[in-house]
Amino acid sequence: MAYKVEDFQNFGKEQYEAALASVSNLTKNYQAIATAYADFSKKSFEETSAFVEKLSGVKSIEKAIELQTEFSKSAYESFVAESKKFGELFAGMAKEAYKPFEGYVAKFTPPTSTN
Repeated sequence: MAYKVEDFQNFGKEQYEAALASVSNLTKNYQAIATAYADFSKKSFEETSAFVEKLSGVKSIEKAIELQTEFSKSAYESFVAESKKFGELFAGMAKEAYKPFEGYVAKFTPPTSTN
């Protein structure tokens, strides 16, 4: 099978465009992740500030322990939910970065024989 110069040029152009699309997808996904982290940090700071404000007005140790327990439970549940969300964002980023190259992988993957 003979290859022409144009075939190599087109292949190079396709690779360049796929790489550019991949970088574009990465950039968008990094921005979404950064925004999610900023939102989580802001929410966490606000919740902690509200907790400290409530705690400063407590008169008994029992009420302080109750507030601490509620805050700890809420903070843990929020952390777990956000961690899951971040995991999904990172997984989506990996899939999106790979997507422009799927065609190349299919081109160069030998067909499986069914013997």
